[in-house]
Amino acid sequence: MNWALILAAFAVIIFSGCSGGDQRTDLDTPNSGTIHISVDETFRPVIDSQIEVFEALNPKAKIIAEYKSEAECFKDLMKDSTRMIIVTRGLTEQEEKFYKDSFSYYPSYAKIAYDAIAVIVNNNAPDSVFTMSKIRGILDGSTGDKQLAVFDGLKETSTIRFVIDSILKGKPFDPKKVFAVKNSQAVIDYVSTHDNVLGFVGVSWIGNKEDTSELSFLKKVRIASLECTCPDKTFVKPYQANIMTKRYPLVRGLYYILKENYNGLGGGFANFLQYEKGQLIFRRAYLWPAKMNFTIRTATLN
Repeated sequence: MNWALILAAFAVIIFSGCSGGDQRTDLDTPNSGTIHISVDETFRPVIDSQIEVFEALNPKAKIIAEYKSEAECFKDLMKDSTRMIIVTRGLTEQEEKFYKDSFSYYPSYAKIAYDAIAVIVNNNAPDSVFTMSKIRGILDGSTGDKQLAVFDGLKETSTIRFVIDSILKGKPFDPKKVFAVKNSQAVIDYVSTHDNVLGFVGVSWIGNKEDTSELSFLKKVRIASLECTCPDKTFVKPYQANIMTKRYPLVRGLYYILKENYNGLGGGFANFLQYEKGQLIFRRAYLWPAKMNFTIRTATLN
């Protein structure tokens, strides 16, 4: 008997089985596998909901989300371990070229919802109605009053970037008027104990009146009304209709950016976010869906 030939054949069988197992572990499909994503911390409540429903519909899928500043999310996009990021902007032409040179393909991205930055005040605050010039004056220190502003981090957050670009038009904050705490929940907690502070948070943290945790937040603080972008001299809150029509002045987009050049789990989750079930979750979270058309009707109360 040729024992050498038998042992060689046995070894081939063993190693073939090991190789096949490794491939099944490494590969994923649109509804199975495990991926890591990085998400702007501002959107933790709604993205947690999206992942919960997606995984319930796809039991073989596991999406591991890390919540951090927007700038950190973009840094993670360069890591092999991060498949997708969810942030408040798409890619610039320069970034598209950079990632094409780095990955040999263009990452895909799309707008999936519209968000708003809510301004919150303490329940005992004397004022909850603000013009945009008043908000600007508090942030740059030109008003001379004693009101302060608190953010979820002074550097690299999407809220800071948006406020500097859209409200201050590139001007710096007054360091004596503006300060930071750890995250969005810390902003809510701080405002709830200080009646001279304005807080800036994503509307998904306090907009969903069907979420028990967000209802508890709304017992701590009030949502301020801001000067409408419309011709009427009125003030509006970041309700869905005002986000959709952009009557509310602090509206921004929400995007996914996907680093995947095959039909994998990242693409499956991206499709989920863009199609009916994902879009309805955004709607329930009181953001405005970017991919589905919904009708707003005017109603009269008798």
